[in-house]
Amino acid sequence: MADGVRDVELLTVAMPVLNERATLRAAVERLLKTDLQVPVELIVVDDGSTDGCADTIVDLVDGRTVRLLRHPTDRGKGAAIRTALGAANGDVTTILDADLEYDPANLRALLEPLIAREADVVYGTRSFGAHTAYSFWYVVGNKVLGLWASFLFDTWLSDVETCFKMARTSLWRELRLRSSGFGIEAEATGRFLGSGHRVYEVPIEYRARTREEGKKLRWSDGVEALWILLRVRILGR
Repeated sequence: MADGVRDVELLTVAMPVLNERATLRAAVERLLKTDLQVPVELIVVDDGSTDGCADTIVDLVDGRTVRLLRHPTDRGKGAAIRTALGAANGDVTTILDADLEYDPANLRALLEPLIAREADVVYGTRSFGAHTAYSFWYVVGNKVLGLWASFLFDTWLSDVETCFKMARTSLWRELRLRSSGFGIEAEATGRFLGSGHRVYEVPIEYRARTREEGKKLRWSDGVEALWILLRVRILGR
């Protein structure tokens, strides 16, 4: 384990943000207070927010532990993640949304298989309960996506859309992701699997917020994810 810790000297956490004034600071502070075994670099990418949410964390931005990048207009979650990947200094990169649906303490469990060199790609798999799921159709749609990806790539994957995807930064960059919106989740999964990387899944805690609280996913995003997985499987892009 000690050798692995030295091998992973810095973890980059990419945080795409669009109009999250109510939760952004709390999400950043929660991450900074979490002991993740290795030093953390947080890259917040403000994707053209109009609510001034980035102003709530300017005192936390030091250019090292917390960095703030801005898109002048809304280019989409995928574009924000790609910007963060281009700027990442860490050996390993993961994603953390700013909406407080995920507990950053669970990132420790994702790091362990990478540190132990038991996996190249680790996903945090969500379990849905009556008090944690957004809706019936949201859960069913997520399970359909998991079955679709498993069928296409001859594997077994429980949670395609989880925000908690962790891999070496060099591997992320090799994917050459193109999606600008929420389709980035399906594209990354398809490219990881299409490149022959098995996904190591670990259970995590999760609490979905409601539409009133700012939930942005739509049914059309699920349809797009199905198409993206098929396209990557057949065309490799």
